[in-house]
Amino acid sequence: MGNLPAYISILFGCTTALTLWFFYRAANQSKTIILVIILWLGIQSILGISQFYFNTHSLPPRFIFLVLPPLFLIITLFLTQKGRYFLKGLNLKWLTLLHVVRIPVELVLFSLALHQVVPDLMTFEGRNLDILSGITAPIVYYFGFVKHHLSPKLLLIWNFACLGLLLNIVVNAILSVPTPFQQFAFDQPNIALLYFPFVWLPCFIVPVVLMSHLASIRQLITQSRNTNVICSNFNQKFTIEKSF
Repeated sequence: MGNLPAYISILFGCTTALTLWFFYRAANQSKTIILVIILWLGIQSILGISQFYFNTHSLPPRFIFLVLPPLFLIITLFLTQKGRYFLKGLNLKWLTLLHVVRIPVELVLFSLALHQVVPDLMTFEGRNLDILSGITAPIVYYFGFVKHHLSPKLLLIWNFACLGLLLNIVVNAILSVPTPFQQFAFDQPNIALLYFPFVWLPCFIVPVVLMSHLASIRQLITQSRNTNVICSNFNQKFTIEKSF
Protein backbone atom coordinates (compact mmCIF):
# COMPACT_ATOMS: atom_id res chain seq x y z
CA MET A 1 0.00 0.00 0.00
CA GLY A 2 2.97 2.29 0.41
CA ASN A 3 3.39 2.59 -3.37
CA LEU A 4 0.00 4.20 -3.93
CA PRO A 5 0.04 7.76 -5.30
CA ALA A 6 -0.81 10.32 -2.64
CA TYR A 7 -3.70 11.74 -4.69
CA ILE A 8 -5.77 8.57 -4.12
CA SER A 9 -5.61 8.87 -0.33
CA ILE A 10 -6.21 12.64 -0.54
CA LEU A 11 -9.25 12.16 -2.78
CA PHE A 12 -10.62 9.52 -0.44
CA GLY A 13 -10.00 11.70 2.61
CA CYS A 14 -11.90 14.55 0.95
CA THR A 15 -14.71 12.14 0.07
CA THR A 16 -14.95 11.04 3.71
CA ALA A 17 -15.04 14.67 4.85
CA LEU A 18 -17.75 15.44 2.27
CA THR A 19 -19.82 12.49 3.52
CA LEU A 20 -19.43 13.75 7.07
CA TRP A 21 -20.54 17.24 6.05
CA PHE A 22 -23.59 15.97 4.17
CA PHE A 23 -24.66 13.83 7.10
CA TYR A 24 -24.04 16.73 9.47
CA ARG A 25 -26.54 18.79 7.44
CA ALA A 26 -28.98 15.88 7.24
CA ALA A 27 -28.79 15.47 11.03
CA ASN A 28 -29.78 19.13 11.46
CA GLN A 29 -26.21 20.14 12.25
CA SER A 30 -25.98 18.01 15.39
CA LYS A 31 -22.58 18.52 16.97
CA THR A 32 -23.02 15.42 19.12
CA ILE A 33 -23.43 13.23 16.05
CA ILE A 34 -20.33 14.71 14.45
CA LEU A 35 -18.22 14.21 17.58
CA VAL A 36 -19.28 10.56 17.84
CA ILE A 37 -18.47 9.97 14.17
CA ILE A 38 -15.07 11.67 14.46
CA LEU A 39 -14.27 9.51 17.50
CA TRP A 40 -15.25 6.38 15.58
CA LEU A 41 -13.14 7.41 12.59
CA GLY A 42 -10.23 8.08 14.94
CA ILE A 43 -10.45 4.61 16.49
CA GLN A 44 -10.57 2.95 13.10
CA SER A 45 -7.68 5.11 11.88
CA ILE A 46 -5.49 3.84 14.71
CA LEU A 47 -6.45 0.22 13.98
CA GLY A 48 -5.82 0.71 10.26
CA ILE A 49 -2.43 2.36 10.76
CA SER A 50 -1.37 -0.36 13.20
CA GLN A 51 -2.33 -2.99 10.56
CA PHE A 52 -4.79 -4.61 12.95
CA TYR A 53 -6.92 -5.77 10.04
CA PHE A 54 -3.96 -7.18 8.12
CA ASN A 55 -4.35 -10.46 10.00
CA THR A 56 -6.84 -12.05 7.64
CA HIS A 57 -6.74 -15.60 9.01
CA SER A 58 -8.19 -15.01 12.47
CA LEU A 59 -11.59 -16.31 13.48
CA PRO A 60 -13.80 -14.44 13.63
CA PRO A 61 -12.31 -12.27 10.85
CA ARG A 62 -11.13 -8.92 12.20
CA PHE A 63 -12.89 -7.24 9.28
CA ILE A 64 -16.17 -7.62 11.16
CA PHE A 65 -15.02 -4.94 13.62
CA LEU A 66 -15.27 -2.52 10.71
CA VAL A 67 -18.78 -3.42 9.61
CA LEU A 68 -20.70 -4.93 12.54
CA PRO A 69 -20.68 -1.96 14.99
CA PRO A 70 -22.26 0.51 12.50
CA LEU A 71 -24.66 -2.19 11.29
CA PHE A 72 -25.72 -2.89 14.88
CA LEU A 73 -26.22 0.85 15.42
CA ILE A 74 -28.48 1.12 12.35
CA ILE A 75 -30.59 -1.82 13.56
CA THR A 76 -30.83 -0.24 17.01
CA LEU A 77 -32.02 3.04 15.53
CA PHE A 78 -34.89 1.29 13.77
CA LEU A 79 -35.88 -0.83 16.79
CA THR A 80 -35.88 1.81 19.53
CA GLN A 81 -38.24 4.73 20.07
CA LYS A 82 -35.43 7.27 20.39
CA GLY A 83 -33.77 5.83 17.32
CA ARG A 84 -36.93 6.12 15.24
CA TYR A 85 -37.38 9.69 16.46
CA PHE A 86 -33.85 10.46 15.26
CA LEU A 87 -34.50 8.87 11.87
CA LYS A 88 -37.74 10.81 11.52
CA GLY A 89 -35.90 14.08 12.12
CA LEU A 90 -33.29 13.54 9.41
CA ASN A 91 -33.56 15.95 6.50
CA LEU A 92 -34.76 14.05 3.44
CA LYS A 93 -33.30 16.56 1.00
CA TRP A 94 -29.78 16.24 2.41
CA LEU A 95 -30.13 12.47 2.69
CA THR A 96 -30.80 12.42 -1.05
CA LEU A 97 -28.01 14.81 -2.00
CA LEU A 98 -25.57 12.86 0.19
CA HIS A 99 -25.41 10.11 -2.43
CA VAL A 100 -23.27 12.24 -4.76
CA VAL A 101 -20.31 11.01 -2.67
CA ARG A 102 -20.67 7.71 -4.47
CA ILE A 103 -19.08 9.30 -7.55
CA PRO A 104 -15.68 10.02 -5.95
CA VAL A 105 -15.90 6.69 -4.09
CA GLU A 106 -16.14 4.89 -7.41
CA LEU A 107 -13.26 6.91 -8.83
CA VAL A 108 -11.15 5.93 -5.83
CA LEU A 109 -12.07 2.25 -6.25
CA PHE A 110 -11.15 2.44 -9.93
CA SER A 111 -7.79 3.98 -9.06
CA LEU A 112 -7.18 1.29 -6.43
CA ALA A 113 -7.99 -1.39 -8.99
CA LEU A 114 -5.46 0.10 -11.40
CA HIS A 115 -2.85 -0.30 -8.65
CA GLN A 116 -4.01 -3.86 -7.97
CA VAL A 117 -5.18 -3.51 -4.39
CA VAL A 118 -8.87 -4.16 -5.10
CA PRO A 119 -10.34 -6.48 -7.74
CA ASP A 120 -11.80 -5.16 -11.00
CA LEU A 121 -15.21 -6.52 -10.03
CA MET A 122 -15.44 -3.72 -7.45
CA THR A 123 -15.25 -1.03 -10.15
CA PHE A 124 -17.70 0.24 -12.77
CA GLU A 125 -15.78 -1.86 -15.29
CA GLY A 126 -16.75 -4.95 -13.30
CA ARG A 127 -19.87 -5.70 -11.24
CA ASN A 128 -20.18 -2.28 -9.61
CA LEU A 129 -22.77 0.09 -11.10
CA ASP A 130 -23.09 2.12 -7.92
CA ILE A 131 -21.76 5.21 -9.67
CA LEU A 132 -25.20 5.53 -11.28
CA SER A 133 -26.61 6.33 -7.83
CA GLY A 134 -24.16 9.20 -7.45
CA ILE A 135 -24.81 10.54 -10.93
CA THR A 136 -28.60 10.50 -10.53
CA ALA A 137 -28.62 11.86 -6.95
CA PRO A 138 -28.39 15.59 -7.89
CA ILE A 139 -30.96 15.05 -10.65
CA VAL A 140 -33.39 13.42 -8.23
CA TYR A 141 -32.69 16.16 -5.69
CA TYR A 142 -33.38 18.92 -8.22
CA PHE A 143 -36.58 17.51 -9.69
CA GLY A 144 -37.80 16.02 -6.42
CA PHE A 145 -37.12 18.82 -3.94
CA VAL A 146 -36.48 21.98 -5.95
CA LYS A 147 -39.02 21.59 -8.77
CA HIS A 148 -41.27 19.15 -6.87
CA HIS A 149 -41.91 17.10 -10.02
CA LEU A 150 -41.26 13.70 -8.42
CA SER A 151 -43.85 11.97 -6.26
CA PRO A 152 -42.94 10.08 -3.08
CA LYS A 153 -43.52 6.85 -5.00
CA LEU A 154 -40.91 7.76 -7.62
CA LEU A 155 -38.47 8.77 -4.88
CA LEU A 156 -39.14 5.41 -3.23
CA ILE A 157 -38.38 3.56 -6.47
CA TRP A 158 -35.11 5.46 -6.86
CA ASN A 159 -34.08 4.73 -3.26
CA PHE A 160 -34.88 1.02 -3.58
CA ALA A 161 -32.98 0.79 -6.90
CA CYS A 162 -29.92 2.54 -5.47
CA LEU A 163 -30.14 0.42 -2.32
CA GLY A 164 -29.97 -2.66 -4.53
CA LEU A 165 -26.86 -1.31 -6.27
CA LEU A 166 -25.28 -0.64 -2.87
CA LEU A 167 -26.01 -4.11 -1.51
CA ASN A 168 -24.61 -5.66 -4.69
CA ILE A 169 -21.19 -4.05 -4.31
CA VAL A 170 -21.14 -4.54 -0.52
CA VAL A 171 -21.64 -8.30 -0.89
CA ASN A 172 -19.03 -8.53 -3.63
CA ALA A 173 -16.56 -6.41 -1.64
CA ILE A 174 -16.94 -8.42 1.57
CA LEU A 175 -16.63 -11.75 -0.24
CA SER A 176 -13.47 -10.47 -1.96
CA VAL A 177 -11.65 -9.70 1.29
CA PRO A 178 -8.95 -12.33 2.01
CA THR A 179 -10.66 -14.06 4.93
CA PRO A 180 -11.64 -17.70 5.48
CA PHE A 181 -15.00 -16.76 3.89
CA GLN A 182 -13.60 -15.30 0.65
CA GLN A 183 -15.55 -16.33 -2.45
CA PHE A 184 -14.37 -13.97 -5.20
CA ALA A 185 -11.21 -12.39 -6.64
CA PHE A 186 -8.66 -14.91 -5.42
CA ASP A 187 -6.16 -13.63 -8.00
CA GLN A 188 -6.52 -10.07 -6.71
CA PRO A 189 -8.28 -9.88 -3.33
CA ASN A 190 -9.76 -6.77 -1.79
CA ILE A 191 -6.90 -5.68 0.48
CA ALA A 192 -7.14 -1.88 0.25
CA LEU A 193 -10.06 -1.71 2.69
CA LEU A 194 -7.85 -3.23 5.39
CA TYR A 195 -5.57 -0.19 5.43
CA PHE A 196 -5.82 3.43 6.51
CA PRO A 197 -7.52 5.60 5.26
CA PHE A 198 -9.60 3.18 3.19
CA VAL A 199 -10.95 1.48 6.32
CA TRP A 200 -13.26 4.49 6.45
CA LEU A 201 -15.22 3.14 3.49
CA PRO A 202 -16.70 0.04 5.21
CA CYS A 203 -16.82 1.56 8.70
CA PHE A 204 -18.35 4.94 7.83
CA ILE A 205 -19.22 5.86 4.24
CA VAL A 206 -21.07 2.66 3.34
CA PRO A 207 -23.08 2.57 6.63
CA VAL A 208 -24.04 6.24 6.21
CA VAL A 209 -25.16 5.65 2.62
CA LEU A 210 -27.10 2.56 3.74
CA MET A 211 -28.78 4.39 6.60
CA SER A 212 -29.60 7.33 4.32
CA HIS A 213 -31.52 5.03 2.00
CA LEU A 214 -33.30 3.21 4.83
CA ALA A 215 -34.23 6.44 6.62
CA SER A 216 -35.43 7.99 3.35
CA ILE A 217 -37.53 4.94 2.52
CA ARG A 218 -39.08 5.02 5.98
CA GLN A 219 -39.95 8.72 5.67
CA LEU A 220 -41.33 8.35 2.15
CA ILE A 221 -43.53 5.40 3.09
CA THR A 222 -44.88 7.43 6.01
CA GLN A 223 -45.56 10.37 3.69
CA SER A 224 -47.38 8.14 1.21
CA ARG A 225 -49.54 6.66 3.95
CA ASN A 226 -50.40 10.08 5.32
CA THR A 227 -51.26 11.34 1.84
CA ASN A 228 -53.51 8.34 1.23
CA VAL A 229 -55.27 8.90 4.56
CA ILE A 230 -55.84 12.58 3.78
CA CYS A 231 -57.15 11.79 0.30
CA SER A 232 -59.41 9.07 1.70
CA ASN A 233 -60.82 11.41 4.34
CA PHE A 234 -61.36 14.14 1.74
CA ASN A 235 -63.17 11.75 -0.60
CA GLN A 236 -65.39 10.53 2.22
CA LYS A 237 -66.22 14.09 3.25
CA PHE A 238 -66.92 15.08 -0.35
CA THR A 239 -69.19 12.05 -0.86
CA ILE A 240 -71.17 12.82 2.31
CA GLU A 241 -71.57 16.51 1.38
CA LYS A 242 -72.59 15.58 -2.16
CA SER A 243 -75.25 13.21 -0.87
CA PHE A 244 -76.88 16.10 0.96
